[in-house]
Amino acid sequence: MSTTEKIPVTVITGFLGAGKTTLVRHLLAHAKGKRIALIINEFGELGVDKEILAGCGDDTCREEDMIELSNGCICCTVADEFIPTMQALLEREDRPDHIVIETSGLALPQPLIRAFNWPEIKSEVTIDGVVTVADAAALSEGRFANDEKAVDALRSADAMLDHETPLGELFEDQLIAADLVILNKADLVTDTQLDTIEAHLKAEMRPGTGVVRARNGHVDVAALLGMGLSTEDNLAGRESHHELEHGGEGHEHDDFDSFSVTLDGVTSKDHLLNTIEATIRAHDVLRLKGFAALPGAPARLAIQAVGPRVTAYFDRPWKPGEARQTALVVIGESPLDHAAITRSLEGAIAAAA
Repeated sequence: MSTTEKIPVTVITGFLGAGKTTLVRHLLAHAKGKRIALIINEFGELGVDKEILAGCGDDTCREEDMIELSNGCICCTVADEFIPTMQALLEREDRPDHIVIETSGLALPQPLIRAFNWPEIKSEVTIDGVVTVADAAALSEGRFANDEKAVDALRSADAMLDHETPLGELFEDQLIAADLVILNKADLVTDTQLDTIEAHLKAEMRPGTGVVRARNGHVDVAALLGMGLSTEDNLAGRESHHELEHGGEGHEHDDFDSFSVTLDGVTSKDHLLNTIEATIRAHDVLRLKGFAALPGAPARLAIQAVGPRVTAYFDRPWKPGEARQTALVVIGESPLDHAAITRSLEGAIAAAA
């Protein structure tokens, strides 16, 4: 099989809550007849991203074209899970026209990119391009500070990308691996802030990497698909912090923690969302996502929170026989106080009862 016949693969990476799943939904809605297979790498116990994508109601969201890798970060399970998954996908009779991989917000792109040189799949697929999604609103708020005092200093100095924390290094690693950076949620900040953020991003990116500003993940699909870069053959300059400091040894995710909470008996949407926001602020939760069941509502409520910003929308009707409950995944820097956070979220039941 020649290079031109290889199935192109788009790798979508980006920090927690940047809008990767929203971007994928937009891509699917504007695929123009392309058969796209999705590989989704979740962090947490609930398959939230797959469920959100499956709820889009489009022919391109077929269940059989969505593969979820939930046994750990994709960059840590390349041999055990990713390669066999790719092989199984390539063995299908109705092979996809394009493959999209949505990585966990905690994943280093570099091990995944190198995996496309494994002999088991190298002759069959090629990386069309690596797309990193960045959250303009979060960056404007200095989300990579270790403490609240540092946040105020970073807001005024716009030096958040120079702040060396595990989160900051991870974000820089995702930027340096990118062929295209989507600066998402651009509508939530001013043009002046966008200019400053973009200047800082370009200082961390490889020369020549493109930047596209977007709102709600709306980007011309022509800019996302068809780059034809064969990124796996161009690894120079994409090394992660860990590779540079430790000679390419494996990395751990001990800096992050996640767990799920199930709430039965939520009766008020507003009180639930207010409780989530208060919990995030009180316990420094980085990310919260999931679904809620509200009395009398025929559809489930999809909830996404990044820092204190909480958004919610009804994504699809409940399926016949489907358990109608509120289930949330909480993600933050380790250690999270599971018991205290759970008690706080359970306040959405107590006060609404």
